[in-house]
Amino acid sequence: MTIASDEVSLRHADQDDELRACFAAMVALRPGLQDAEELRTRVRRQQAQGYRLLAAWRAGEALGLAGYRELENLIYGRFVYVDDLVVREEFRRERLGERLLAAVAAEARRLGCVRLVLDTGLGNALAQRFYFRQGMLANGMHFGRSLA
Repeated sequence: MTIASDEVSLRHADQDDELRACFAAMVALRPGLQDAEELRTRVRRQQAQGYRLLAAWRAGEALGLAGYRELENLIYGRFVYVDDLVVREEFRRERLGERLLAAVAAEARRLGCVRLVLDTGLGNALAQRFYFRQGMLANGMHFGRSLA
């Protein structure tokens, strides 16, 4: 999928060099990533589970990312889960998050999915406001625990 506007294009990062180029954006959301090679390795593993990484590109630089996968469960039926949605801070006024989320929603519809789902931290009020503006509603709380 490629969508161009205002010299920013949306397209999937599929090649190793493209995945590495996504590090500067992804580390803003996932600060535990050590380097671009770790990102490449982990994305490649996740791709075996259907993960796709859509990037907002300008002049070969990834300004924002939406990592997602198609899933199915008894709660939602077929849906797209957004694992990662981030725009580098200096580009957040360019509406790239909105464009990325809209593109993932369009892909979900194309796949025949009935919902778009994501999680965010309870303390992340800015992200929550953004998701509400995008027509998303909070449906519950996500629980988890470490098994280590």
